[in-house]
Amino acid sequence: MRSVFYCQWLKPFANGGLTSPRNKKYFPFFLSTLIASALNFNKHRKDASIYRAFYVETKDYLCAPKSYKMELTAETSTVANVTQGEGLVQTTLKNSVTISGVGLHTGKQCTVTIMPAAENYGYRFRRTDLPGNPEVQADVDNVTDTARGTTLTQNGASVNTTEHLLSALAGLEIDNALIEITGPELPIMDGSAHAFVEALQKVGVQQQKAERKYYVLDETLTYEDPSRKVEMLAVPSADFRVTVMVDYDNDVLGTQHAQIHSMREFASEISRCRTFVFLHELMPLLKNNLIKGGDLNNAIVLVSQDIPDADMDHLRKVFNKPDIKVEGKGVLNHIAMHYMNEPARHKLLDIVGDFALVGTPLKAHILAARPGHKANVEFAAKIKAHIKSKRLKSVVRTFDLNKPAVYDINKISSILPHRFPFLLVDKILELTDTRVVGLKNVTMNEWFFEGHFPGNPIMPGVIQIEAMAQVGGILALSTVPDPENYLTYFMKIDHAKFKQKVLPGDTIIFDLELLQPIRRGIILMKGCAYVGDKVVLEAEMMASIVKKN
Repeated sequence: MRSVFYCQWLKPFANGGLTSPRNKKYFPFFLSTLIASALNFNKHRKDASIYRAFYVETKDYLCAPKSYKMELTAETSTVANVTQGEGLVQTTLKNSVTISGVGLHTGKQCTVTIMPAAENYGYRFRRTDLPGNPEVQADVDNVTDTARGTTLTQNGASVNTTEHLLSALAGLEIDNALIEITGPELPIMDGSAHAFVEALQKVGVQQQKAERKYYVLDETLTYEDPSRKVEMLAVPSADFRVTVMVDYDNDVLGTQHAQIHSMREFASEISRCRTFVFLHELMPLLKNNLIKGGDLNNAIVLVSQDIPDADMDHLRKVFNKPDIKVEGKGVLNHIAMHYMNEPARHKLLDIVGDFALVGTPLKAHILAARPGHKANVEFAAKIKAHIKSKRLKSVVRTFDLNKPAVYDINKISSILPHRFPFLLVDKILELTDTRVVGLKNVTMNEWFFEGHFPGNPIMPGVIQIEAMAQVGGILALSTVPDPENYLTYFMKIDHAKFKQKVLPGDTIIFDLELLQPIRRGIILMKGCAYVGDKVVLEAEMMASIVKKN
């Protein structure tokens, strides 16, 4: 099936040739996708010759530098959907390191101290300038803005422009770090991740004892935003790889491609690549004082339109650079580009930083056409939800039915408004901030058995769903200080699947977990129901927590 899909993708190029502008423009990106996908797996090695031959015949159309052309060596490792590494351990810093600079948008001076952290800590920011030093976890669920960078918000605190530091940490494969900052925005430095990479390399990396747990993708995931012409794929790979194509229908930027085959290439090939901006987009921001910390040393400025003399004079005055002019193919002469495809490489840098918010190292090949922070974050959130769903399905839960209940039937009755015969939860076994486990003993005396298949009684699926919803209601109401004064109204049920029959005499266990943090009283949960070691029901549920009138 996969080979058929990829061959269909190639079909427009094979049929139409490479003479049309569209085919010639997009062929390198599509072909690199096809080759990477075909050559990564033993099971596709027979198909690989097709793509290899097609590549050889058309290799002159690949415009990426030699070091970035696709390696045509079939990998022999088989990738399975597992969540543990291959003998690799987690890492942190050997010592703390401090770096200071100005925030691009706020213009405020900020000092950043990156510190060692414990195993399984991940990345967290600590706002030392705010009362209580609130922490913000680097998690895709905490993203609140992607307009001009990636902003994270948690515990009443926000951190702006996080992507470059996160890309440095992820690019150096550092798993755990605490980042103390003295302001709301990380410093822009030169517009790349290079200053952060240098600082981290200076103090060095310390191995830890815990194993680094990867998520190995075993199926293709897709993302599309037609309004922005964004297309992204995540395909199985033996390592974390990224391929980027940028094309904004602009003659100055043109069509550019960049890729890395592993994070070992990040520091030398990607970290120095700076952000870029078109001058016609920059001028309104400057005039409205929206980039208070910007200067011409932290961005590549591209000129794609005729700029009035008055605007050029304003630019010279704002940045105190009287000799600014347009040189070459529409690029301001303030700095020289490190690479011909530096803009594409910077987009790749942003993907590495934004995908660090998934919270789990990936073994997947990310392919992106015209990516941006909004698309990166939305696709990262989709991948995180996919990982959660897979892990819930793959883990067989074990429950101790004899341990004391967290909530007995009397406590449950004080929280839930339901009463006999519609109170369908007998006991709560576990309850945390993100997870609840509840129990229902199914007896022959249940009221619904009288009319549901008399003589062959089966617990109705809708009643199972209601019981699961009531257990989820306990989790929802546990987040408010006076749950007896609130109700939960279920808004949506998705992906409900009934796996096995539930019969009289069964004990059904409902295990629900939050899929994302509760926002504005809206709770989204993924639930599984078990009888013994068998899954009998799966569903995703959305509910609203509402105060009683």
